[in-house]
Amino acid sequence: MVRDADRTNFSRTFKYLMAMQFSARGIPFVVNTWMVRHITVEDYALYAIRFHLFITVILFLSREGYRQACMRVDIRRYDALNGEDVAKLMKITWWILPRGITFTLFACMYIFWSEGLSFSHPNAKAYLIIGFSCILELLAEPLYILSQNLHLLELRLIVETAATILRCLTTYILIVKETGMEKGLVFAFSQVAYGVCLFFGYWSYFLLFRVFKISTLFPFRVGNQMDDDGQLSSMCDLFNYQSIWKFFLQEGEKIILMFFDTPYNQAVYGLIDKFGSLVVRLVFLPFEESSYTTFARCASGQDPEGIRIRKLGSCLTEALKLILLIGLVVVAFGPNYSYSLFRLLYNREWSDGEAPAALQCYCLYVVALAMNGTSEAFLRSVATKEQLEQSNKSLVVFSCIHLVLNVFLVQSAGAVGLIVANSLNMILRIGYSVIFIKNYFRGSASFSLCSCLPSGWRALLFSFVTTLISERIFLDRENFLPTFLIHFSIGLTCFCISSFVIYRNERALINKIIRLRDHSD
Repeated sequence: MVRDADRTNFSRTFKYLMAMQFSARGIPFVVNTWMVRHITVEDYALYAIRFHLFITVILFLSREGYRQACMRVDIRRYDALNGEDVAKLMKITWWILPRGITFTLFACMYIFWSEGLSFSHPNAKAYLIIGFSCILELLAEPLYILSQNLHLLELRLIVETAATILRCLTTYILIVKETGMEKGLVFAFSQVAYGVCLFFGYWSYFLLFRVFKISTLFPFRVGNQMDDDGQLSSMCDLFNYQSIWKFFLQEGEKIILMFFDTPYNQAVYGLIDKFGSLVVRLVFLPFEESSYTTFARCASGQDPEGIRIRKLGSCLTEALKLILLIGLVVVAFGPNYSYSLFRLLYNREWSDGEAPAALQCYCLYVVALAMNGTSEAFLRSVATKEQLEQSNKSLVVFSCIHLVLNVFLVQSAGAVGLIVANSLNMILRIGYSVIFIKNYFRGSASFSLCSCLPSGWRALLFSFVTTLISERIFLDRENFLPTFLIHFSIGLTCFCISSFVIYRNERALINKIIRLRDHSD
């Protein structure tokens, strides 16, 4: 069984990450829904695809490897009484800044060359402003990593919530005031507001409260003979290499879409990515991050190997069962209410187009996302250096397959084709992680894949079939609202029945989650 300390840390981490993802995704979702009604399709495609890729290529490639590597360190070493270890950590994380500046310069040069922009063009100014905002975020990154290692989750919650609200308010004010400003500049200035808030938030805390000496936060004084942490530095290099291929796996479809498809399909996919990934960002991402922390802590503990294997098996089984249960709920109800959701939130330009079909496919894609996130978190947290290198090689192969599938499917099926390609890519990655997990627990009875399937799946299958028939029979697009109420009532009834069946069959797991929350509170 998992120790109470591990349960408390997992629950506390998950709770704070849920709150952070709500502020980072829930609040922007409301603004995004409003914004779609007030800007053109071309402007939304610029915001959702091109600017998103520009920001991601800088931030992800600059910092992701350092984030992953530093979370594998025995974080109990880094406390206020051990400034030397903190200084070693900071000395390595400060390499993020020159990497970020380099990626920013190359990204700007490529964008200017590929789109033929001059410095006077509004989009050129927007890219430069966004590049500046990325540098601001990276200036705060070493302190973000330090705060994560110190488990300062409340600090992260406050800073990221304030930054998100400021970004949304900036976007709203600049659009509502109708200043005549180009929409690209509006998005750029809102990103700067976000970066400024992150920068001042983290630096204010560590400088005003003097958690560490200045020389510890800036361990570069002349004559400093302190050596780097060679093992951590080597791990950072390994994860930085892996982040390149993860970038193409996660964002490759947007790259293909930008080069091979129309602005309308780019806007559709951008809307689905932000809309459909809401449950992914609100639930799956914080769950994956907290699971990664828990797996890494269990794997690096001092318990005998047999006990450590049992703890890891118990953690992984419960994590996969819970995350699959959430994914199956999305699959049971999401596809048959996609059109209704778009019709309620947006105008018929969106609901009668390709967007509902893309969201239906995305709901099916959610199950693959759920399984892949947790299984890869386990692999990254317990794998040896050699196994991580082998995993990197597999990512190279999967990246190539993914890009080829994207090129073919985007030309034949647009945004839907991209989601299908993503699903196939996730299946390949899940297969690799499952093989690793089976080999890891070989000879042990503490984990089996069959035990991860939640017991209420039959009730959810029944709900899917029932709501599918309901949509086909009752929902009338020309007489939408009255017929939607009938369709919604049937879905609500199915949801209540499924919830009862799931609770009856998975009562032990649900009660354990409730106890974890009460225990952490």
